[in-house]
Amino acid sequence: MANPFGKILLVTGNSEFLSDRARRQAVAQVREAAPEAEIAESSASSLAPGEFTALTSASLFSQATAVVLTDLQDLGEQVAAELLQYAASPSDDTAVVLVHGGGAKGKGLLDKLRKTAAVSEVAQQAPKYERDLIAWVRQEARSRGRAIDDEGAALLVAAVGSDLRSLAAAVDQLVTTLAEGERLDAAVVGRYFGGRAEVRGYEIADAALDGRLDLALERARWAEAAKVAPLLITAALASGLRQLARVATADPGLRDADLAREVGAPPFKIRTLRQSARGWTEASLRQALDAVARADLAVKGGSAEPGHAVERMIIDIAVARSRG
Repeated sequence: MANPFGKILLVTGNSEFLSDRARRQAVAQVREAAPEAEIAESSASSLAPGEFTALTSASLFSQATAVVLTDLQDLGEQVAAELLQYAASPSDDTAVVLVHGGGAKGKGLLDKLRKTAAVSEVAQQAPKYERDLIAWVRQEARSRGRAIDDEGAALLVAAVGSDLRSLAAAVDQLVTTLAEGERLDAAVVGRYFGGRAEVRGYEIADAALDGRLDLALERARWAEAAKVAPLLITAALASGLRQLARVATADPGLRDADLAREVGAPPFKIRTLRQSARGWTEASLRQALDAVARADLAVKGGSAEPGHAVERMIIDIAVARSRG
C-alpha cells in the first residue's frame, strides 16, 4: 500500500459518484496506514483565510493528520494561496485529498497544482455513450474479481439505466449473490434484472418508505410477476432505510449537496429523503429495519413463498411508519 502522507491527491471530473468513491477510498487508505490519524473533512467554500494552514498544522491529539477538501472549485483566493504554499513543501505527517467537481471554474488552481511534485491526480469522467457504459460495467465487475461479457453488460445497462451509482449497486448485487465459479453472463443478468423495466427495487422502496402502501404492494406484485429477484427488493429497502436514518439524524442546516456526500445518495434524492424522514422516528426506523432483516433472512433461506415474505415486509414497514 502506498504511503498517503506527505502527498496530495487531486480528484477531478464530472462524475459525483466516481469522485465521491475515490474520496472514500483515499480516506480508507489513510485509516489503514495510520488508524489513529485525525481526519478533517470540509467543503472548500467554507474555509476562511488561515483555516487550511491550521488544518494542516501539527495536531495535539495525533501525529498523523489528513485533510479532505471537497468543492475545490469554490476555494477562495487567499486560501488557494495557502494551499499552493503548502503544496510546495507538504508535511510528512499529513495527507491531503482535494476534490474538484469538474468544469472550468478553478482551472488556474488546478493547473498550478498539477505542476507540483507532491500532487497526483485521479481524473474521473462519467461514460457518455452506451458503449462506454458497457465497458465501465465490465471494468466494475473486473474490479470485484468477476468477468462479464459485452452481452451481459449491455443487458444490465438496458435494465438498470445509465446512473453509475445504480449500475455499481447492480454489479455488487450480482457479484455477492452468485456462487463461486458461477458465470456472470447475459443469462444471469436476465434472471435477476429481467422483466418490466420500470419495476425496480428502489421504486418499491421509495413508495414503501414514503407511506404509499398500495403503490408499494402493487409494484412488488408486478416485480414478482416479472421474476425480479426478491433479494434485490430487500436490499433496496435496507439501503433506503439506512439512507433515511442518516438523513433523519443529520444536522438540519446541512446543504443538500453536503448531506448527499455524507449519506451516499445523489443530491436530487436528498429532498425526497428529507420529506420522507418527517414521517419516521428512531424507534419506527428500528422496527422497519427489523422487518427487512426478517424478510432478507427468509429470502436467502430459500423461503417457499418469497413473494409473501416481501409483501409482509412492506406491510410491517407501513405499520412501523404509522406508529412513528
